[in-house]
Amino acid sequence: MLIEIKDLYKNYEMGDLSVPALIDINLAIQQNEYVAIMGPSGSGKSTLMNILGCLDIPTSGTYHFRKEDVSSFDDDALSAMRNKEIGFIFQNFNLLPKLDAIQNVEMPLIYAGVKTEERRQRAIHALERVGLKERMHHKPSELSGGQRQRVAIARALVSKPGILLADEPTGALDSKTGEDIMQLFEELHEEGNTIILITHEQEIANYANRTIFIKDGSIHWDKPNEIQTNKE
Repeated sequence: MLIEIKDLYKNYEMGDLSVPALIDINLAIQQNEYVAIMGPSGSGKSTLMNILGCLDIPTSGTYHFRKEDVSSFDDDALSAMRNKEIGFIFQNFNLLPKLDAIQNVEMPLIYAGVKTEERRQRAIHALERVGLKERMHHKPSELSGGQRQRVAIARALVSKPGILLADEPTGALDSKTGEDIMQLFEELHEEGNTIILITHEQEIANYANRTIFIKDGSIHWDKPNEIQTNKE
């Protein structure tokens, strides 16, 4: 089991009020699964994403990653877990504008202390994998939205993380470019990557093999995607 969450609650304190964001979450994700976490705005899916990505900790309950109890980690341990095991892909790319594509992809390896020659080779390989070999020395302003998202995916891949955690990865893209990015995710999954996709769109969730639907902080259903219309 790669991820196991049991009896998880997350509350936010607002003055004298304790506002529940997640209520009694129980789920398990295996190595090499492709899972969509879907729900409307305010459903709790972003809070769950932050906990899965070690950006936050639960109020109660447990989160085990490779059998380690992440819910008990301090800030330094959470940071180390993020750098080692989580590849983040965001809706707005989060690229550094003054760096070119290869320098952006190298950033996680710099934080990890990887030596210059090795990190350059790994960054080149990651950019080649997402089809940007010819654009590696272009800055974000010189790339299309789809190309910028591919740089972000390469940056997520370069550390060889345990999971790719994608937050609305097509939200800033036109429909055709979004389809191309989702096809790339499908290829990465087929190569053995574990992917957790956060979305509010059913058509995007359909690309995954399993959908977890959250509403009002609780899991309403969790089931395999039997019909994946986007792949036809």
